[in-house]
Amino acid sequence: MLTVLRVHLPSEIPIVGCEITPYVLLRRPDGGISTEDVHEAIPLDGHFMRYRIQSDRRVAVCNVHPTEQATIQCLGCLKSKIPVAKSYHCSAKCFSDAWQHHRVLHERALSALNENGNEEEELFGRFGSGNAGIINASLSGSTSNIGQSSSVNNGPTPVYPTGTEKNSGETWFEVGRSRTYTPTADDIGHALRFECVAVDSETRSSVGAPTSIMTSRVIPAPTPTPRRLIPVNSADVMGHFDLDSRNSSFGTFTVLSYNILADTYATSDTYSYCPTWALSWPYRRQNLLREIIGYHADIICLQEVQSNHFEEFFAPELDKHGYQALFKKRTTEVYTGNLQSIDGCATFFRRDKFSHVKKYEVEFNKAAQSLTDAIIPAAQRKVALTRLIKDNIALIAVLEAKFGSHGADNPSKRQLLCVANTHINVHQDLKDVKLWQVNTLLKGLEKIAVSADIPMLVCGDFNATPGSTPHGLLAMGKVDLMHPDLAIDPLGILRPASKLTHQLPLVSAYSSFARMVGAGYDLEHQRRRMDPATNEPLFTNCTRDFTGTIDYIFYTADSLSVESLLELLDEDSLRKDTALPSPEWSSDHIALLAEFRCKPRWL
Repeated sequence: MLTVLRVHLPSEIPIVGCEITPYVLLRRPDGGISTEDVHEAIPLDGHFMRYRIQSDRRVAVCNVHPTEQATIQCLGCLKSKIPVAKSYHCSAKCFSDAWQHHRVLHERALSALNENGNEEEELFGRFGSGNAGIINASLSGSTSNIGQSSSVNNGPTPVYPTGTEKNSGETWFEVGRSRTYTPTADDIGHALRFECVAVDSETRSSVGAPTSIMTSRVIPAPTPTPRRLIPVNSADVMGHFDLDSRNSSFGTFTVLSYNILADTYATSDTYSYCPTWALSWPYRRQNLLREIIGYHADIICLQEVQSNHFEEFFAPELDKHGYQALFKKRTTEVYTGNLQSIDGCATFFRRDKFSHVKKYEVEFNKAAQSLTDAIIPAAQRKVALTRLIKDNIALIAVLEAKFGSHGADNPSKRQLLCVANTHINVHQDLKDVKLWQVNTLLKGLEKIAVSADIPMLVCGDFNATPGSTPHGLLAMGKVDLMHPDLAIDPLGILRPASKLTHQLPLVSAYSSFARMVGAGYDLEHQRRRMDPATNEPLFTNCTRDFTGTIDYIFYTADSLSVESLLELLDEDSLRKDTALPSPEWSSDHIALLAEFRCKPRWL
């Protein structure tokens, strides 16, 4: 007979928009153990599984601290038609601390309604005035009055929908009949109960008692703080302003680079400070997608994208938003895990802005094989390959721009763009391998530049901090021959170091913040988040054990200029959650985004 042995949830805290898929362990009629579902259409030995998901009575929760029950409500939110979930707070102190941000909601709502200043005062009162009507303190004593969004001012309405059960003072009503369920905004403040039971196919009756498991209350998905684009005044690499380029070039485009933290690496052992629900892939994928889509980038370069997540989630989801996708997974000579879970680099571009011309795939393993065959004695090749083969890759895409004018005197001229997306080896004791991989990539890009003579972008997670030899090679076109890292070269692959050069005029996009001229609130804030010694951000990766810059967007400065940059994050704001990832930000890296304009010679 078909029986349920065990049921548990990946996370006890359900999040709005994040699918819940309970783990159900079944004993099959033949005695075997399985987690595969048994559908009604394909019964097993005359039995199938039936599922039901129910919700308890509504309980309002604090919008700032969603694990806390609300005790007060902002009446101004209700009057200005702000979503009711935003009106709840767990205490007067919570409301007071959140007031500066909360007031912005009122101001935006007021602006949308096109009200004047006097009506603003009438709408939500003056903060701090005793009886302004901002806080509905009468809610603090009774949770039954909280969350009845349709009757906040009229008292609770005890309506029980079809499929409702009342047991021991609790009210349960059915919200789903499948094995999975995705909470909605209507579920905020509810606990959910998942039930499963084996059913006889002929009698349609349950076999034994249902097995059930309850969640904690559904909470809203945390909303990341919006990050703005900061203009950098078209400053070129010499710090001058190129005002003419704004009018003479055909248009601008934006590029996003982001290591999204593959699920296989997002473990509680590594990130114990992050709540388990915020580490779960169903939550993180929705939060990451929401963030990525919100940047409206024309080109998106992602690292640590698992093969299965690319095929099943990112490619189809970004396709809905007008993006075409390219993907290159890491090679598998070292990797020993599930092949579906192996990560790689994914590049997306807007179909209305670019078309795909050509794709190049760089496998550093192949380059390592060629290198060892050429310079390593046969007896030492196995040891050399063990050091060099790390499965890292790069994905290079040549795109053709569709936007703007190509010039009346030369209508047939194509505007091409080369975009490299890479993830360099992470091991800190393999500095020679890191530098060799970066040099190998740059040599490949030089060949493309010679053949096509087009603007270039080099994006990714280089696992190299400013001041390291890989960063120096990228930014300066050569390495410091006296750099101590060059002493680590057991295979002799970096000799002579004087040959570690390239001719691409690469500049780090975010160094534009350091070159900006003038003053202002935004500029000063960004300068504080830059390292004056390196002209790079203070960090792009922020965990409990490491904080530093390892992600970059490099561009060829003879053909492109930086128009604006996505503002950097303040470390103190991230430390409130210890580090990244967090409920607000779902990767241990931050996203980098730059807006570029092609210089006139490339029209």
